[in-house]
Amino acid sequence: MSLSTIDLNLLLVLDAVLGQRSVARAAQRLHVTPSAISNSLARLRIALGDPLVTRKGRGIVPTPRALELAPTLARAMGDLQRLVTGGAFDPASCTRTFTLAMADAGQVAWLPHIGTALSRAMPHARLRVVGIDALLSLGDLASSEVDLHVGVRATGPGIHAESLYEERALLVARQGHPQLEGKLSRRRLGCLRHVSVDLAPGRGFRDPVAQTYARARVERSVAMTVPSFVAAAAVVAATELVTTLPQSLFAALGERLGLKVVRGGPVPAHAVKMALCWHERTHTDPATSAFRELVREALTPRTGSARAS
Repeated sequence: MSLSTIDLNLLLVLDAVLGQRSVARAAQRLHVTPSAISNSLARLRIALGDPLVTRKGRGIVPTPRALELAPTLARAMGDLQRLVTGGAFDPASCTRTFTLAMADAGQVAWLPHIGTALSRAMPHARLRVVGIDALLSLGDLASSEVDLHVGVRATGPGIHAESLYEERALLVARQGHPQLEGKLSRRRLGCLRHVSVDLAPGRGFRDPVAQTYARARVERSVAMTVPSFVAAAAVVAATELVTTLPQSLFAALGERLGLKVVRGGPVPAHAVKMALCWHERTHTDPATSAFRELVREALTPRTGSARAS
């Protein structure tokens, strides 16, 4: 049997009858006559092939089939009621799946804090995390199922963005790198070979590190291009290549991988302003708003930066 063949109003009647255990009380609840309730039950009996309820004195007794349907029917009617009336959001009972887009550096540095906060505030909710390349493949925030993006501030119609923190970029190499002993000169810096990170291969986005080196008039020789910061860190830990990593990722993995920061001299310094971005389509949704606040609180205290609009 297809759901499309059943008048859903009949299920509303059955839910009321099973809840009240009385045709008369169900009629009062739904503001109809008892005969209307009886007619609806007669139609539903035919549709489901079961008596559903039998009379006993002034009340009714549900059949086993009706008792089986009752809890599922009650939940479904409750969900529909909340959907129509826009009832208050309850984090503890939320079962939504939220989709968060962020680069792998943020996933390593911040995702454990976000996951902990989500499990405490919304224990039944689920989190789906995608990379920046996946966000671009899915489309922009307006057309994709991504609820929230943590990264470089997005722009466009209907986009909301809130500054989170400033992420410093650090030039790193493995401990004991032979070319980094002593004072670093422009010439020696130019001799280093770099691992470049392209978070969105083939999308035509400019590498901010390359732009920083170009502005500083420092030549950068790229030996390898990888799609993630973690891959770049792993390569540098095992070779004599260098790379530029977000400070938060270096703090999380640098010591474990045996990396060090290349400081001073002609090394170009730059920072990226990170933001929380979402689209107007989710701006007033209570569940997504609660998720945004959760992510905001998970990140902001650890960055020590003030919130900005």
